[in-house]
Amino acid sequence: MMEESPFTDLPQNDVELTPDKVKDEKEGGPTFHCDLCDAELVYTIAQAFLPGLSTACVDNTTGDVFKSPGSVAAEIRKEMVEYLTQRSETFVAESVVLDAGLEVQASDHPYDIIAFLIDEFATTKRNLFSRVSEWLLSDKREDKIDDFSQEMEINGFWSIDKREAIVQTLLKNVDLKNEFHCDMKFYSADELAQHVPTCKYRSMTCQNEGCYAKYSISQMGNHDSVCLYKMIPCEQNCSASLMRRDMDRHCITVCPMKLVNCPFYSVGCKSAIPQCKIEEHRSSDFHSHLLYILQGIHKEASVEVLRKRVEQLLQKYSSKLANIRDLRSLTYKVKDLDAKLGPLKVCATNKVDVATKTAGKLQILEASDTNKVTEKGAETRVVGFEAKPQSLEVTPTNKDSIEAAKAEIKDSEAKLQSLGVKSLNKVSKEGLKTKATDVEAKPQSLENTITNKDSGVAPGTTVNHHEARPPSLEVTPKKVSEATIENSVKDVEGKVRLSKVSTGENW
Repeated sequence: MMEESPFTDLPQNDVELTPDKVKDEKEGGPTFHCDLCDAELVYTIAQAFLPGLSTACVDNTTGDVFKSPGSVAAEIRKEMVEYLTQRSETFVAESVVLDAGLEVQASDHPYDIIAFLIDEFATTKRNLFSRVSEWLLSDKREDKIDDFSQEMEINGFWSIDKREAIVQTLLKNVDLKNEFHCDMKFYSADELAQHVPTCKYRSMTCQNEGCYAKYSISQMGNHDSVCLYKMIPCEQNCSASLMRRDMDRHCITVCPMKLVNCPFYSVGCKSAIPQCKIEEHRSSDFHSHLLYILQGIHKEASVEVLRKRVEQLLQKYSSKLANIRDLRSLTYKVKDLDAKLGPLKVCATNKVDVATKTAGKLQILEASDTNKVTEKGAETRVVGFEAKPQSLEVTPTNKDSIEAAKAEIKDSEAKLQSLGVKSLNKVSKEGLKTKATDVEAKPQSLENTITNKDSGVAPGTTVNHHEARPPSLEVTPKKVSEATIENSVKDVEGKVRLSKVSTGENW
């Protein structure tokens, strides 16, 4: 079964509105009224008629298999016009009575009043199904209302001119302050004819190319200030003039005065400059850009030293640097030319700071190596006593650590000399050499702190301390009894003797 068209049986002519409410207060009074209203407001209110009518038609036929929105549109339109006319005539009196008992007053703007009346009418046309179901909250309802409203607009079911004629009458009824319509009255048609050309509510069309908006002559300034088709100069003060609707796109895309970051932003230049003045900025801030690049190359150098290097580069190679525009090429070129100029001349303060830092690092390295040697010797001693070997293996002095420390000292001196430092601080240097000597000349005695239970050596045995000393180990003795120490020493002496006999050496 084919669905019936929503516009079946629609009348060809629109319904006419009843005469407006204006009546002469007494006979012999003015009988000719100016019907001019604010054209822009009239058009805006007329645009709200179709969605209101569509809502009433959809809600009235929802769930009814014998009716469609189009089949009731003509009848509901007529009811809507009558309802709005009657309610607008009584709205003023009703609002005065209701507002007397309310703390918050409703809006008195004509658009808000008529929009409220349209919604009120649509509510009265809901059928039982629409009231008791969840239809009012569904997205499908909104989609159906929008679709039917667009169909009525496309098919010319209710023309804009007819709607505007109705709105003019409604506007006079609800415009309490006479702000949007002319209330002038005249005794003759000639007087009215003379008034119309000068009336502030006479309609006019926007003169800007592409804009077809209608408004009253009194609203010309307001419309002109927001018209999207008005030609205006660029907001960023470039030489272009364009439509207001294209301004935002122009300012963020092609405008030569658009603010952009400096090409050297990544190395430190945070300036925001107009796009058309990038070359001027490159030339005027060339010294600063070179300084930023050198700071990335020599991170520990001071600004004063780098500024002097910038002057050197410009004095010798200004012609080679002047024509380079992009950051990467300029950076490579500066690195190359900077290397040709040789090492930076570090100031005295920087020399002392570098020397002090290097000496401190070497002291920490020396102390770390000494602790490692001591810990390794102690571990060797304990393992030897637990395993009770036939010969006592003594760990040699950690020569590798000492040689590494000496090599580190020499490397540090070479680095400091390359920076212009003649010598390290004498006190720091002598202290480092003394520590290195101490590591080589560590005491040749090892005091063992193993108990009688662990050693297993009978008391009373004597030992020659010079022969029993492991040459590479130095362990801080624990606080134990004299008997325990004597037994441990005797145990070591016995083991050394066995080692000498087994190797054929004389005791």
